[in-house]
Amino acid sequence: MDTRLIELLVCPVCKGPLQRSDDRNSLICHADRLAFPIRDGIPVMLESEAVSLDAPAPAQASLPADLPSAD
Repeated sequence: MDTRLIELLVCPVCKGPLQRSDDRNSLICHADRLAFPIRDGIPVMLESEAVSLDAPAPAQASLPADLPSAD
């Protein structure tokens, strides 16, 4: 994604500046603590698609300790 394009885009919620994430898969609004995904090189600038940076990461499913593994 072109850096010039990112400079033109603003957060759809607060109209503030966006910054590309370290993994380059989303645009971050630090003011609203939201990450807008970039899919196939196109930023999805919908509030309903944004991910909160304050939300806890999804828990990994694991087997209870008393169940045998399927080795």
